[in-house]
Amino acid sequence: MFPKQFHFSIVGSGLLAAFLLAAPAHSEVDALVRESLALIEQGKPQQAFDRLAPVEAERAGDPDFDTVLGIAANDSGQFTRAVFALERALTVQPANARARAELGRALFALKDNQAARQVLQETKRENIPADVARRIDDFLLAIDRNEEATRSSVKAYIETSIGSDSNINSGPSNANVAVPAFGGLVFTLNPTSTKLKDDFHTVGAGVSGRYVIDPRLSLIGSVSGNARFNHDYNDFDTNQVDISGGAVYRFDKHEFTAAVQVGTYSADNHRARDQRGVVGEWTYRPDDTSQWSTYLQLGTLRYPDQHIRDAERYVLGTSYAMALRSGMLVFGGAYFGVEDERAAGVPHLGHRLIGLRAGLQQPLNADVDLFANLGYEHRRYGGPDPLFLVTRRDRQTTLNLGINWVPAVSWRITPQLSLLKNNSNVAISDFTKRVLSVTVRKDF
Repeated sequence: MFPKQFHFSIVGSGLLAAFLLAAPAHSEVDALVRESLALIEQGKPQQAFDRLAPVEAERAGDPDFDTVLGIAANDSGQFTRAVFALERALTVQPANARARAELGRALFALKDNQAARQVLQETKRENIPADVARRIDDFLLAIDRNEEATRSSVKAYIETSIGSDSNINSGPSNANVAVPAFGGLVFTLNPTSTKLKDDFHTVGAGVSGRYVIDPRLSLIGSVSGNARFNHDYNDFDTNQVDISGGAVYRFDKHEFTAAVQVGTYSADNHRARDQRGVVGEWTYRPDDTSQWSTYLQLGTLRYPDQHIRDAERYVLGTSYAMALRSGMLVFGGAYFGVEDERAAGVPHLGHRLIGLRAGLQQPLNADVDLFANLGYEHRRYGGPDPLFLVTRRDRQTTLNLGINWVPAVSWRITPQLSLLKNNSNVAISDFTKRVLSVTVRKDF
């Protein structure tokens, strides 16, 4: 997901006209300027720009005209045109805080971070609305992040959570299962193989680093770990450790990442699965409000105590995210892949998969975001299950709802509800679970 400050609008439409007209008047705001400003407030900046651009030569130098033209150019992604118009407005009206703020926005979009910071800091010293000051702070933070990306750095975090899980072992609800391979005879599952509810807590930590070779090329690496402890059923305690390392290359609006990943997953203090592989990702940012990401994952899965389950996994996917003028971030994506079993004669252990993801994030204020994520994955296995005599098919749906609250710098508290339903034609793989948790994270 994108950072919270992925897209910015200096002021909301309710403040726009007041901010503009509060500047010292150079000439009466005429119908063209008023109507164009109204179009911007209605979310139609391109229409406003198309009305203003044809008369730019004759109206250039009118600060009201130039300010609105600069806003329209900014909102329609024509940042160089915005810079020219806004600099003209400031030549006539040096105290025009709106024009200065919009100039900072345009310079930021053009990646002139030093000039953008200077202009925005000057704007903050003016008597501007508190909401506008907060949005300028968001810009300044984004500038810091952009510059940080060009410097070598090390980051770390620690986190902990508490929660309740309605199905810690992903077991079916019904303990009585008819098994076709035995003529439909009904077997009763072991109690620990059916749905178990328990409370839990987790602890986790991670460190990541970036070594900048030049402005385009960086080396990256990270290590993270997480352990989960159940209150009653300690046999289902888990922990996981992941390590990755690779390189990032940036060119214009493109970013290419290649990394090697290794990880191990343990249950009840026994190594249950090892994973290793490579991932390649291409990210394309056509403008400051949208982003495409396409990735390819190639990996191996090894089960130390069940080698018959060893597999090779390949996944190709893409996603798109866009920041709306309201501040809401929306995203969606799709992926498909295959998990090929290594052992002979067990096609029912391999499967093909296809999935969809969608979500949104809505800021309520500078410190609180609401988020919702929806996912769907269909898995078709390679052959009949030897006990249930059908080719297994799973349709898994997940829904995550939560709040990100930043009570202080570098702290985040996330209450979250996660729902999962796996519809399967194999009875022991058909289950639902509900997890309610609160996570506290500290970044360093």
